[in-house]
Amino acid sequence: MDRVIEQLEAAWRDIVVHLGTPEFYSQIGLALVALVSAWVLTVILKGRVRVFRDVPQPGTLHDVRLALHNAHSLLLPIIVVLLLAIATPISLSVVGEAWLVRAVQGVAVILLVYSLASRFIGSTTIVFILKWIGVPIALLFIVGLLDEVTGHLESVSFAVGNIEITLLAVLRTFLFGILLFWFGRVSNATGQRVIRNRTGLDVSTREVVAKLFEIGIYVVMLLLLLNVVGIDLTALAVFGGALGVGLGFGLQQIASNFVSGIIILLDRSITIGDFIELEDGRSGTLRELTMRSATLETFDGKDIMVPNEQFITTTFVNWTHYNQKQRYSLNFQVAYDTDLEAMFEIVRETVQSHPKVITGDDLPIAERADAEIESFGDSGINILVEFWMEGIDDGDNRVGADLLMMIWTALRANDIHIPFPQREVRVLGDVKTS
Repeated sequence: MDRVIEQLEAAWRDIVVHLGTPEFYSQIGLALVALVSAWVLTVILKGRVRVFRDVPQPGTLHDVRLALHNAHSLLLPIIVVLLLAIATPISLSVVGEAWLVRAVQGVAVILLVYSLASRFIGSTTIVFILKWIGVPIALLFIVGLLDEVTGHLESVSFAVGNIEITLLAVLRTFLFGILLFWFGRVSNATGQRVIRNRTGLDVSTREVVAKLFEIGIYVVMLLLLLNVVGIDLTALAVFGGALGVGLGFGLQQIASNFVSGIIILLDRSITIGDFIELEDGRSGTLRELTMRSATLETFDGKDIMVPNEQFITTTFVNWTHYNQKQRYSLNFQVAYDTDLEAMFEIVRETVQSHPKVITGDDLPIAERADAEIESFGDSGINILVEFWMEGIDDGDNRVGADLLMMIWTALRANDIHIPFPQREVRVLGDVKTS
């Protein structure tokens, strides 16, 4: 502490000596030029840049644009710090000294830190670090003692095995760790809000992309922290490669499903709400899609968990991905003595009367409800009825069962018979009676 007081007194004596020198007034002039230039640039930016001038309206990247608009009050201190940083080497090369410019820059940094901490940061821990650690560092920089203090902290060390750890490294890791992961959390929250507001993506895709974004943010923050600590990332890469090979053999199926999930998201072959029929005949509506598996919900209330790899390596039928319209058919028989022309007209009108059957004269012939002869059977004529509807004929849309009931009622009302198998038994030879 005595050494710090001595340094401060020496600095004050130097200031008094330099008050009447041309170098002192030259530094004042450079600092004033930097301050005035910063004020002019701030006025220009606030007046001409829309994101600073007008309150952003809802739309693309609204959170980011709103954050930039709210941060317009930091423009002046940020530009002041940058211009003073440019003025410092200019003062050294032209005037020969830059202690006053550096002192003004330190004061500007302190004001910037206080503005940032009091207006835009809600974390009390970060505010505490900025006010009680950031400001003293700036003061040490002003009086020129920062290098000496860091050198003293660097000299205090202890050994853990073959690794020597300094007090400066511990403090630097602690501070930068808190700041980096706080910044990562804020960036993650902002990024996830932006991703989830992208209405062009389905819900499942947005959630998976948001999770990948979160993982990526924290991986980047961890790599930056390792770099701050001083760990050689080359050695870490070799270790990670060896670990990846080991995990690849043990978690091959999990990795395969994870990669398959990413491929599904990229090619968009299936989306939430699709009705999918698997190769083994099981079917259901896609309710959830994660990085490991997909969940198909059947109409009888069961969930089918399908690994993502199955959608890449096997065949499946997606009924409703690009077109909700589906064609269905019904089969029944009529007697051979039926007036088919009249019966066909009755059946067509009956099918078209159902509210969920697609009808209309403007439709192509192939999409209109139709009835025709399919084949000739042993007991009657096999009739094929085809119709189109929106969605799947099951669950809430039990159109096929309704149409069969309506067709049967219409046939009975018009005295048209549905035959049943009949057998004629003939007895050959004499019949002995007792």
